[in-house]
Amino acid sequence: MADLSLYRNIGIFAHVDAGKTTTTERILKLTGKIHKLGEVHEGESTTDFMEQEAERGITIQSAAVSCFWNKHRFNVIDTPGHVDFTVEVYRSLKVLDGGIGVFCGSGGVEPQSETNWRYANESEVARIIFVNKLDRMGADFLRVTDQVQKVLGAKPLIMVLPIGREDEFVGVVDLLSRKAYIWDETGQPENYEITDIPADMVEDAEMYREQLIETAVEMDDDLMMAYMEGEEPSPEDLKRCIRKGTRDLAFFPTYCGSAFKNKGMQLLLDAVVDYLPTPTEVDPQDLTDEEGNPTGEKAIVSVEEPLRALAFKIMDDRFGALTFVRIYSGVLNKGDTILNSFTGKTERVGRMVEMQADDRNEIDTAQAGDIIAIVGMKNVQTGHTLCDPKHPCTLEAMVFPEPVISIAVSPKDKGGSEKMGVAIGKMVAEDPSFRVETDEDSGETILKGMGELHLDIKVDILKRTYGVELVVGEPQVAYRETITQEIEDSYTHKKQSGGSGQFGKIDYRIKPGEQNTGFTFTSSVVGGNVPKEFFPAIEKGFKGMMGEGPLAKFPVLDVEIELYDGGFHAVDSSAVAFEIAARGAFRQSMPKAGPQLLEPIMKVDVFTPEDHVGDVIGDLNRRRGMIAGQEAGLTGVRIKADVPLSEMFGYIGSLRTMTSGRGQFSMEFAHYAACPSSVAEKVMAESKERHEKK
Repeated sequence: MADLSLYRNIGIFAHVDAGKTTTTERILKLTGKIHKLGEVHEGESTTDFMEQEAERGITIQSAAVSCFWNKHRFNVIDTPGHVDFTVEVYRSLKVLDGGIGVFCGSGGVEPQSETNWRYANESEVARIIFVNKLDRMGADFLRVTDQVQKVLGAKPLIMVLPIGREDEFVGVVDLLSRKAYIWDETGQPENYEITDIPADMVEDAEMYREQLIETAVEMDDDLMMAYMEGEEPSPEDLKRCIRKGTRDLAFFPTYCGSAFKNKGMQLLLDAVVDYLPTPTEVDPQDLTDEEGNPTGEKAIVSVEEPLRALAFKIMDDRFGALTFVRIYSGVLNKGDTILNSFTGKTERVGRMVEMQADDRNEIDTAQAGDIIAIVGMKNVQTGHTLCDPKHPCTLEAMVFPEPVISIAVSPKDKGGSEKMGVAIGKMVAEDPSFRVETDEDSGETILKGMGELHLDIKVDILKRTYGVELVVGEPQVAYRETITQEIEDSYTHKKQSGGSGQFGKIDYRIKPGEQNTGFTFTSSVVGGNVPKEFFPAIEKGFKGMMGEGPLAKFPVLDVEIELYDGGFHAVDSSAVAFEIAARGAFRQSMPKAGPQLLEPIMKVDVFTPEDHVGDVIGDLNRRRGMIAGQEAGLTGVRIKADVPLSEMFGYIGSLRTMTSGRGQFSMEFAHYAACPSSVAEKVMAESKERHEKK
C-alpha cells in the first residue's frame, strides 16, 4: 500500500484575480504534468476547462489534479475566488488537509480572500501563504504580510525575502538556508542559480531569520531554552517546529514570487512537503447519525479501517457523470459494491479515474488519503457518504447556504423543455447552492442561486453546454415574512354532517421568535383538554403553513406557537381534524399579529481607487446601504457596507462606470431585516399582480 506520509491533499484559494489558477498551472509544469504552459489571460489553463471559465478568466468549479514532487504525491484542488461560488471553496476545504493562500503582491488582502480565509479557519485547515505577482507595479511583499496580520488576524512567518522590486524582481532569499535563488529572464522555472545573499540584503536577512527562529522555537520548550542560552537549533529541528506551528495554526509560513514568470515556485512546493500535514496528521472527520449529530466516533485515516468516503463534488463532462470522492479510510477497488448511507442504496463501482484537470487515468484501486473520481454513479449527490455495506456510517454532512435570488426561465421553443429539464437536473446535482422549483400556478421554472453572477453563469451553461435557449425573467429577491406582535387566539374546526364528524378546538399564543429560529412549537396544555397524541398533528398543521405568509405569500420566519388549551370530542376528534384546525388558526391569526416583510441584506465589500470614494459611498447610500467602515490601502480604499439585495442588481456595471473600470466588489448574504414600508408596499403589489395573472 502507498505510504500516506508521502501524500499531501492541498487546495489553492484566494481572491478572484490573485493568480490561483496560474499558480496551479506552474505547480503542474514543475511536477511534469503539463509540457506547454496555458495562461488564464489567454484562456488556456489546464484546470479552467469550462468555456465559461476560459472566457471570464475566473474559476467556477474546483478542479482536482494529482501530481508528484520529490517522491511526494500532491492532490491539488484549485478553487474559485468569486464570492458567488463560495460554496465550491467551502466544500473543497471540507476534504483538504492543507492549503496555499495566494495573495496579490499589489492588491494584498482583498475582500474574497477574507471570506475564504475565514472558511479555512472554521475548517481548521493548515495553510502556507504565497504572495504572488511580485513583478507587478506597486507590489510590496512586506506590506501584504502586514495586511495579513491586521485584516486576517493571522501570523505570517516570513520564510523568504524578495530580491528586487516590481519589474526588477529576480528571485528570493531563503532565510533558513541563507541562500539566494536568482532566476534568469527566460521565464523557464528551471533556469535559476543558488548564490550567496546580495550584500545589501545581508542585514535584513539576518534580522528576519532571527524573528523566524524565535517564532519557530516557541513550539518546543527544550529548543527554546537552548536558543536563549545561545545555541542555534539545527535546520531539521527548525523544520519540525515550523511544521508543528503550521499544523496548530499558530502561524503560516509565508513565501513570495511570480507564478506567471516562474520565479519562486520550487521553494513553495518544498514548503508543501515540509510543512503541510499528511492525511494521518489531520484531526479525523466526525461520524454522525442520520440527523447529523456526532456519534463520538471518528473516521480514522487508515487502510485497515472499513471504507469511508465523502462525495464532495459531482461533475458532468464529456466522459459522463463524475463523482469526486475523498477516501478517508479503507480501500476501494474497481467492481466493489458500496453503500450510500444517505439513500440506503448500494451501487457497484464500475470505473475509477485519477484526474489531471480534464484528462484522466484509469485506476483499479484507491485507498485512504486519495482523492479520485468515480464514473457513472447514479444516485449520489454532493455531501453523501459512501461506505462499506457491512459497516454503515455517515460522515459529517456539508451545510449549504440558502439561495437569496431567483429568476423565472422558460425554453424559447417547445422542444427545449425536456432538454432543459435533463440539463437542470444534472446542474442541481453538481451545485448544491443552485436550486430549482416549478411554480405550481404558472408552470414557470424558477432557478434560485447565490447571486446575479451565479445565475448568469448557470443560464450561460444551459445555453452553451446543453444547447438550451432560454427566455429569462427579471431577477426576484427571496423576501421573507415574520410577525411583530404576540396574540392569543382560539380556533375550532367542526364538521358534523352525517356519518363520523370532525372536531378540534385549540387555544394558542403566536409570538415573534428569536432571529434565525425558524419555527418553534411548544405545548403547555394541562388536564388533558387536548390529548397528547394530537400535538404532533397540530404542530404539523402550523408548520405546513409557514411556506406562505399573509402579506405576499413569501415563506415565514421566526414564529413561536404555544398551545395552552383547547377541546376535543371523544368520537369526532382525530389527528386530521386537529391538523386542519391548526391550518385554519394560522390563516386566522397571522394577519392580526403585525405581519412584516423581511428582505435579504448583503455584506458588501467594495474596493475603489481613492479618487472615487465619495462617488461610491454616495451610490451605496442611495441604494439604502449602511456603511460599516472604510480602510485605506496603498492602491485604493475598501468600503464595507450592508446593502439590501434588491438594490444591488446591476451593481458591477455602475461600479465600473464610477471607477473607470478599476473598482471591484464582493458580496455575501448577511441576514434578513425589516423592509421599509414604501418597499414593502411595492413588493406586495407586485406579488398580488403575479398571483392574479396566474
